[in-house]
Amino acid sequence: MSQKDPCQKQACEIQKCLQANNYVESKCEAVLREMRKCCARYPKGRSVCCSGFEKEEREREKFKAASKGIPPPPQ
Repeated sequence: MSQKDPCQKQACEIQKCLQANNYVESKCEAVLREMRKCCARYPKGRSVCCSGFEKEEREREKFKAASKGIPPPPQ
């Protein structure tokens, strides 16, 4: 039996919030923040629900490094 995704509850809360607010992300900042906190608690790849947030974090790190003149890590 597979384990339950540890951040599934937060992912569902995001969907509910977005649907209730006509998909205006700015109205769901609190639940998005909770999802990011949940994803930060687990190793990368542990939560399928976090895959998009992990990609977002990698992009943010690349941008930060590029703005400091640091070459991106090899992929």
